[in-house]
Amino acid sequence: MYSSTTQSPVLLLGAAHVVDLAEPLRRELDARTLDGVAIELDPERARALFADQRARGGRDAPLFARLWERVQRRLGAEIGGGVPGAEMKAAARFAEERHLPLFLIDDPIGTTFVELVRTMPFRERVGLLVGAIVALFVPARLVEREIERYADRPDVYTEELRRSSPTLARVLLDDRNEHMAERLASLRGRGYGRLAVVVGDAHVAGLRAALRRRGVPVEAIPFRDLRSSTGSSPRPS
Repeated sequence: MYSSTTQSPVLLLGAAHVVDLAEPLRRELDARTLDGVAIELDPERARALFADQRARGGRDAPLFARLWERVQRRLGAEIGGGVPGAEMKAAARFAEERHLPLFLIDDPIGTTFVELVRTMPFRERVGLLVGAIVALFVPARLVEREIERYADRPDVYTEELRRSSPTLARVLLDDRNEHMAERLASLRGRGYGRLAVVVGDAHVAGLRAALRRRGVPVEAIPFRDLRSSTGSSPRPS
C-alpha cells in the first residue's frame, strides 16, 4: 500500500482505436481505487465523440485526417465490431458512475493539425496521403494480422514510423506525450494521485518515459495485455 495518493503510480491503459476494449478496460478500472480518470481527448473531440459527431466538422480538417477517420470507422466496424472512441466512452461512463472527475489531457486537435501541416515536408505529406488512400481498401483481415504483429512488437512499429515520417512521429507522438505528461504531473500536484489514463497504445511507452522524467511512478498495461486481461495484478515501474 502507498502512504499517500501522490505516491501511487499513474495507471496507463493502452487502447487500439479500431478494437473494442471496453470490457477489459472496465475490469481494470473496477479493480482500482481512483481519484480521477484521464483520457486522450481534448474538449472539441470529446464533445464530438459523446455526441456521435465528427470532430472538426469534416471540411476544415486536412484531407489525410478525414481519410484516416473514414479508415478507422470502416476497420472498427469490420474488426470485432469495434467503434472508434469506444474505450474513451467507456472510461468516461466509468468516471460518471463512480462520481470521479474526468480530465481531458490531449492538445486541441486544431492546434495539432496546424502544427503538423506547417512543419511536415512535402514528401511526408504525400506519403501520408497515399497511405490513407490505400488503407481505405485494405482488407480487414490484413489489418488484423498487422494488429497482432504490432501487439507483439510495438517498438518496431514506432521506430518504423520515425524512419518513414519523423515529423508525424514528433507532432502526433512526442510533443503530445510531453504535453499530456505535464498535465498529469500538474493534476498529481493538485492531489489527484491515483489516476487512470486511457491513451492510444502508441503513446504508452513515450508517455511513461515522459512521466518518469518528471518523477512520477507509472503502472502501464499496454494494448496486448489489456486485450487479454482478466484482472491483472499491478505492474508498477
